[in-house]
Amino acid sequence: MSEAKRYLVVGPSWVGDMVMAQSLFRTLREREPAAVVDVLAPQWSLPIIARMPEVRRGIGLPAVHGEFAFGVRRQLGLQLRPESYDHAIILPRSFKSALVPFFANVPLRTGFRGEMRFGLLNDIRQLDRAALDQTVKRFVALGLKPDEVPHHIPEPRLTVDAANQKALIENYKLDVSRPVVALMPGASYGPAKCWPLNYYALLAEQLVGQGIGVWVLGSAGDRAAGEQIVGSNAGFNLAGETRLEDTVDLLALCQVAVTNDSGLMHVAAASGTHVIAQYGSSSPDYTPALTQHKTIHYLNLECSPCFKRECPLGHLNCLRNIDVERVRASVEQVLALASV
Repeated sequence: MSEAKRYLVVGPSWVGDMVMAQSLFRTLREREPAAVVDVLAPQWSLPIIARMPEVRRGIGLPAVHGEFAFGVRRQLGLQLRPESYDHAIILPRSFKSALVPFFANVPLRTGFRGEMRFGLLNDIRQLDRAALDQTVKRFVALGLKPDEVPHHIPEPRLTVDAANQKALIENYKLDVSRPVVALMPGASYGPAKCWPLNYYALLAEQLVGQGIGVWVLGSAGDRAAGEQIVGSNAGFNLAGETRLEDTVDLLALCQVAVTNDSGLMHVAAASGTHVIAQYGSSSPDYTPALTQHKTIHYLNLECSPCFKRECPLGHLNCLRNIDVERVRASVEQVLALASV
């Protein structure tokens, strides 16, 4: 019997991309159930990777985002040599992302052409943007044969920690006896992805008025936005109060997550809650929420998607014209179906 194949995957640097990368990990394990999959990733992402049962372990990269850190990457690669990985898959297209597998002496190193990585990679793929029109397809394709196009994309599914859920409920005195809607106003890419805060605030006020629980989730940078959203309407602003892995467990307790196109949108989808997502400068065709349980609001204006951090025309009509009534109706429809 041949030994299980050992993979080292160099993961992406964004929350949403890391969640989508689970589709690759699932693909590898579906094709080779005994395969060992380790993921080299930023330190912040290790708790999310720990919720992916397909991954044996996450390996933290001791370098900050964007830092070249040649010596650090070389040293880590040398430390990983005894692992005797068979195949490295490098998801980012940067030069520096290919250094650790090279120094780890992984015999097969796969990635897309980019930043003159000849030598660092020995299985260089040409990116066919037409065939691979979504980020997740590009990730999965790197785990397939060079001439193979992904037709099956396994949906990300993060493990939920029931004991941690219970602790969170007790610590924050959360009421889960009634329907709960998560509001996630952040998007680290920029304001052109953000549904207006006053819309979130009005939605929160209306939902609380109907007896529905409202939790605002996000990073510490979203804390002030959360305060503006909940105001004095008895919603809970948990933004910046919880760890990333806590957010997985909290979202699994929610019936609905109302969100921008953000990293937490993908976390919500992978946690099993119904996602209601507003798209502005980005496109639901390129970075969709990878779940069947979703409602997408996208106006497809002549100027969108522009993929800009800020609206180049200054009006942000792609998001401002998605009114609160439309989103509230979507929430009510999902909750009505859930109660049947």
